[in-house]
This record gives sequence, structure tokens and C-alpha cells, in this order.
Amino acid sequence: MMAARKTAQERHMANQAREAKVTDDDNPAGNRPEQVPESLQTLAGYIERSLDGAMSVVMMRHTTDVCTVYLGDPEGASEELKQIGAISTSVANDMLASTSSGANSMEIGGQAYRFTRSFTEIAGSAAVVFSTA
Repeated sequence: MMAARKTAQERHMANQAREAKVTDDDNPAGNRPEQVPESLQTLAGYIERSLDGAMSVVMMRHTTDVCTVYLGDPEGASEELKQIGAISTSVANDMLASTSSGANSMEIGGQAYRFTRSFTEIAGSAAVVFSTA
């Protein structure tokens, strides 16, 4: 029985990056603190910042190991995007794996978030856009 339980827990942990609200198989009511993946915590922080200025979060990879994060209007002039941070490619990839293209609705750290993920091109570079409007 312990082998079966361990297998279920291992499967649960493997799926953790796809879940916005994570619970333990032995605790389906979720009475323990949430284990939110770093990528979703990072995304939530950027979405919160975008709400303050009614802007979109724009993520672009300019090098193989780092993605630059901007706030602004992806349809406007690229010079008007404000760089607000940089994240590792692995965190960016986890963000993409944890969300879907189009409308998203999820709970991250007890807070509900609704946003749209889309793709565009800015100044000749591919960009991922997270918009709350």
C-alpha cells in the first residue's frame, strides 16, 4: 500500500507545475498551506504590477537563458515598453506550461486571477503577452 501511495504522490508532484492550486492526495480538502510553483508566483507578481497601470505583461527572450519582462502596450511603440525584470528561461517555460493560450482563470496563492495569454511580434522578436483587460 505504501508503494501505491508513493506513486500517487509522485504523480501529483509531477503535475504540480500545471496546477494553480495544489493539494496533497492525502488531504483533498486542502487544509495545508498551498505549494504554488515559483513560475506562478512570479506571474502573479507581474500581473499585480500590470493591474496598477492597466498595462500588459510582455515577455521576450533575447538570449537563450533569460527572458526579459516588460509592462506596456504590446501594440504600441516598442520603445514605450518599460523593462521591469528578467527571469530564467526555465521559469518562463514553466509559466507557459502552467497557462494556456487564450483565456485563463486560476487561483494563485489564494488570489483569483483572470487573464489572457497571447503571442505577438515586437520589433522583429516573438513575445508572449499576459493581459488582464
